[in-house]
This record gives sequence, structure tokens and C-alpha cells, in this order.
Amino acid sequence: MNVYILGIESSCDDTSAAVLLNNKLLSNVIANQDLHAQYGGVIPEWASRAHMQNIVPVIDAALRKANVKLTDISAIAFTAGPGLLGSLLVGNAFAKAAAYALQIPLIEVDHLQAHILSHFIKNDTSSCPTFPFLCLLVSGGHTQIMLVNDFFDMKIIGTTIDDAAGETFDKAAKILGFPYPGGPLIDCCAKSGDPDRFSFNKANIDGYNYSFSGLKTSFLYFLRDKLKENPNFIEENKADLCASIQKAICDSLLKKLIKAADDLKIKEIAIAGGVSANSALQQSLKSIALKKQWNIYIPSLQLSTDNAAMVGIVGYYKFLQKDFSSINVIPFTRNKY
Repeated sequence: MNVYILGIESSCDDTSAAVLLNNKLLSNVIANQDLHAQYGGVIPEWASRAHMQNIVPVIDAALRKANVKLTDISAIAFTAGPGLLGSLLVGNAFAKAAAYALQIPLIEVDHLQAHILSHFIKNDTSSCPTFPFLCLLVSGGHTQIMLVNDFFDMKIIGTTIDDAAGETFDKAAKILGFPYPGGPLIDCCAKSGDPDRFSFNKANIDGYNYSFSGLKTSFLYFLRDKLKENPNFIEENKADLCASIQKAICDSLLKKLIKAADDLKIKEIAIAGGVSANSALQQSLKSIALKKQWNIYIPSLQLSTDNAAMVGIVGYYKFLQKDFSSINVIPFTRNKY
């Protein structure tokens, strides 16, 4: 039996809808909110209002692109959290209303779990991880190493004790004078820089956990001292600064991932989340994989950022297990794991 899943994602500032036929992606439409850039971050109230404006046309566009009618949909999957409460409520309300009106199952999805399971969306160019595998989930708000034993059997074995890697990228970008979101701009600028030109203090904590607050402070104080000597230091060294801070972040991320993979003797390695699109992180992972004989899985750019396709694939596997949600389900803002 063919299963059509409508996925809805509204956890932060991107409104997205996707349609999947079983585990095959038919459409994935994303509406971005550029209005936050001039303020250096997402403004929650504005984000939720923009979701209200975008959600109907985005879902309509996803259905049209997939050549599917709303009445063909087998179930509706939506992001229940974590995320911004106002933004989550918009997707939550639409999903409930549509599922109730159509008398079809409603499926709540964990946003972080969705990032990880995005690797199971069927396409013609890549394979899926084999269980068990490790997934480095790294974004603006989360940095975790997940041990994934099955679709719905996941365990955090390492996490940040303070700041996320994506936040560190954005804070460094702000210091360097880049607009929000600055992580991709650092990546672009770093391509012409020397990653070994400057070094910054990195945390050295036990286990598989991360800490990035010290790295941010080291970067800030380094520039403060250099600017006293030369007010034009940033502009004269911007590419090298971008390459160096990017290397420090990526090295920190991969050092713990290597330790976890070696300790657990796992060679199936995936990355997910917005920072997984970073070119230096991907290149370093590929180099390590050759040495360690890892099988690695890197999402496409569209599937690394927040999107509804990843929500839909979780919805599909939950549908197969008949793991449906009550109409009374409420969104959550913090990580459940």
C-alpha cells in the first residue's frame, strides 16, 4: 500500500512543507524569512507571524509540485519540538485542523530525530546508514553525538555543556562584521584563507562532550588585543581569521567523534543539522573516513537545513508502526533526549 505523508516544519524561522510517497521525496518547499538578518538573529514574534502568512501557500505549493491532492494524503506529520513556541504552534494548529478535517492520522515529530533520519529519504545517488551508526548532529542550537541503534532507538552519548557549534560560528561571524546568519559567510571567506595562520584555545574535557564558550572567548580576546595594535587587523586578515576559527571548531567536533567511533568500534558515521553543510567539516570528515575506513553519510544542502522532508520521513516510519498522536498533543521547546 502506498503511503502519502505531508510533512510540516515550523520550528524556527523557515516554513516548510513536503510530500513523500512512502520513503521517496516528491516535493520539499521552504519559505525563508529574510527580515531577521538586519537584527542579528531570529525575533520569535515576527517568526510566528510570518509562519501564519506562509504556511497555507507553502503547503499548497508542496502539494502542487508533488501532483498530489490534499485528499490523497495518508497522514500529516509535523514538528512538535524543540523550537520556538510561537512558531511551533502555527504548524501544530494547521496539522491538527487538517488531520481532523480529513479524518487521517496525526503524527508528532521530534525535530532533532528528523535531522538524523533525513538520511533515510530514498534517492538515486546515496545509500542509507546501517544500524548501529553514530550521528554528529550539529546546528545553531544543538551539538550532539547520537548513537542510533534503530529508527526510534537513539541515545545522546556526547553533547555541548554550554554553547552549540553553530552559535559559535555565528558569534565569530558577528565579531568579524558579517551579517546574520554568519556561519555560511565564514565558510565562504575561509576558502581563500590559511587555517593554520592563527590558533585559539580549545576546551579539553573528558568523554564525548563539547564546550565552545572558551573558544569564543579566546577568539574575542585575541581580536581585542590585535585591534589595539592595528585597528585594521580584521579587514587585513579576514580570510585567515575565518579559516582559523573554522578549523578550530571543526577539529573540536571531529576529535570527539573519532574518540566515540574508536571506543564503540563503529564505522557507520553520519552528520546532520545546519552545520553539516560546512565545507571544511565535510572535507575533514572525508579525509578521516579514508584513514579510518568509515562509511560516511552527508546530507544534501537542502536536507541539512530545517526542512519538512525530514519531518515527513519520520512520519512515514511512525505510520508503519501506527505510532499516531492525539489531537491534544502540545509542542515542546526543549530537547526531549
